[in-house]
Amino acid sequence: MSKAHDLGQKGEHIAADFLAKKNHTILEKNWRWKKAEIDLITQDQNELVFVEVKTRSSQIFGQPKEFISPRKEELMKDAAETYINLKKIELEIRFDVISIIHRNCTTKIEHIQNAF
Repeated sequence: MSKAHDLGQKGEHIAADFLAKKNHTILEKNWRWKKAEIDLITQDQNELVFVEVKTRSSQIFGQPKEFISPRKEELMKDAAETYINLKKIELEIRFDVISIIHRNCTTKIEHIQNAF
């Protein structure tokens, strides 16, 4: 695997642990539908949360959250609608972003609720 892929996997693991410590129930990891992938799907009390995790080793080229395109947002929304229909879920929903800078043993996490 590439270093970027490994870093992405590490970031998703960090994000899942971070959310679990905030009392989210992790329902799915890397849930796919057509061309979309939702990194994490969690339940936070009475809300279903669709989470995009962006991880970088530095912020030289910008914050990780800045790399989420409008197209990615649309794909996530379409996939979320399908997930809700397939699972017959009747909760409020939101889309969060977990932005991570991870280098060696140093990790900086930013959790943006209702990101889009």
